[in-house]
Amino acid sequence: MLSRPSECARAVLDVAPLIMRTLVGEIRRRRDMELSVPQLRSLAFLRDHEGACLSDVAEHLGLTLPSMSKMIDGLVARAFVLRHTHPTDRRRVTLALTEGGRGALHVAHEAAQAFLATRLAALREPELTAIEEAMGILKPLFDGGRETHEQASR
Repeated sequence: MLSRPSECARAVLDVAPLIMRTLVGEIRRRRDMELSVPQLRSLAFLRDHEGACLSDVAEHLGLTLPSMSKMIDGLVARAFVLRHTHPTDRRRVTLALTEGGRGALHVAHEAAQAFLATRLAALREPELTAIEEAMGILKPLFDGGRETHEQASR
């Protein structure tokens, strides 16, 4: 017999990939989106990790350094990302979002939220409340270790 945490883990593993696959499919179908999913993930990482270097982004996305470098070159050419020489180590290059990069990421986020809202509109109010509560419980467990569930519930 599975433990309660194991049963919950199975439920999350069953649903989370379906949600992400649906969102990725929607992003790919939208012709007005100016960025691919890996490019959007790169911008989101840089938004959350100011001053990251190329290898940080590559590791996050699971790409090789040459592939990541090519992607960043494209984002720099489109003025979504800036490269800066590290202030204390000239061999290190850090990356930063431009206002254009932030704007493109914002547009994509708004489109994804609108798409999800359309899907969720089929649910009743108690179901929507349950989802919001579940997301509030899960977020501290997966937000990069900033806060554990035990700390959040105090």
